[in-house]
Parts: sequence; C-alpha cells; structure tokens
Amino acid sequence: MSVMREDRRLAIDRFYAILDELAERLGGPRLLKDCTRADGWPQYGVEFFLEDGQVRSGENRLRVVRVGSHALRATSRATFWTRLAQHRGPVSGSKAGVGNHRGSIFRQHVGSALLQTGQWPAEVQMSWGQRKVSPAQREAEYLLERAVSDRIGAMPLLWLEVPDREQRISIRANSIALLSRCTGGTHPISPGWLGLDAGNENVRRSGLWNSEHVDDPYDPAFLDVMEAHLKMGL
Repeated sequence: MSVMREDRRLAIDRFYAILDELAERLGGPRLLKDCTRADGWPQYGVEFFLEDGQVRSGENRLRVVRVGSHALRATSRATFWTRLAQHRGPVSGSKAGVGNHRGSIFRQHVGSALLQTGQWPAEVQMSWGQRKVSPAQREAEYLLERAVSDRIGAMPLLWLEVPDREQRISIRANSIALLSRCTGGTHPISPGWLGLDAGNENVRRSGLWNSEHVDDPYDPAFLDVMEAHLKMGL
C-alpha cells in the first residue's frame, strides 16, 4: 500500500472515530422524519447523513453518504434547522410529506435516482430538475416528492455545531473530498445503492449524494477543526 493511500485510510479512520464519538455525545443519530424545530438544533452546523445498507469496509457500521451545510454565503440567513427542513419537507398542512426539490439539491439527486428505478409519468421525467414549472407540473411531481421525503427521512443523521462560516465551508468540502470514491475513498459503494441511478455523474462516481468537491484534494487539517468543535460541545 502506498504512503498516500495509507495516509488517506488513516484520515478516514480518524474521521469516523470523530463521528462515532459525536454519535455517542448526541445519544445516537436521529431520523429526519421524526425531527421537529423544537428538537434542540444549533443555529449553525454541518450535517452527516448515513444510509441503511451502506456500510464501512470490513465493518457493520454505516458509512456517510452525504455531507452538507448551510449559510455558506455571508449574506445568508439560513439556520441549520431551516436547511434540514428543506431536505425533509413539511410534516403538516396540505403538502405534508411532499417537499420541494428545487430548494434542496439533495432532494433533486435522490429524486433523479428514483425516476430511474420506478414508473413515473412522462411529464415528471421532463420537469424534474427544471427551475421553472407550471402549477400543473408541480402537482404532477407530488408523489415523487413524497417518495424522496420518505427516503431522506429514513436516513440516520448526525450533526456537528460549527458557528464559524469558513470552518463550515472547510469541513463540508474536505469531508466530501476525503470520502469520495473519485479520489480514493476507501469505503466501497454497497451493491444496490440508489445513488448509482442518480442523474448526476458525480453522485454515481463518488458514492455520495454530493456533486461538489468529489474530485478535490483534501486537507487533513480539517479533522483538527472537527475535533475542536466536538470538544467544545462537552
């Protein structure tokens, strides 16, 4: 094994050791479908989604399949919960369980994969991912949006409070770069992963529900930042 490959393996092991400790501190992952605004979220954070059936190499523990954050622009007023709510979709009202993939690239990726693995109307095939659609097209997408909500809502979620915007940017980008199969991520994509049918090539190649930073190099110093924030939560 090359030195570079060994360094990456050690970095990935350290990344998951941090997440394992984080999970212990949080009392375990949460399922987004069961979450509400009142569940005690930080104002700013980084999200780590895992997925049933996707396991770490040689282990029976789940691997991370998406890393995300929010308020990455200085002018953004988004909070951690409002971003999670965009991924999940509403739980009450006339559109409960529906969601809107035009407000969440995560939803868009998952929906594009579901489109390839089920029977959906032709108009949904055409409109999914388009920025502007008619009310009738939006209504036709409801069943697929609901299926996306069900899929994402069942993914275990961990989160790390990170108030500093530049540090959130760094943790998100470097986590994706470290885990991506495009550049040497060590944990394989388990057979049957839905993401292999995603419309975005970077999702299929990386083994992550992410399309950015999958071909980037990673800076292992971000792990020090993660550990520092983990200790702040003591």
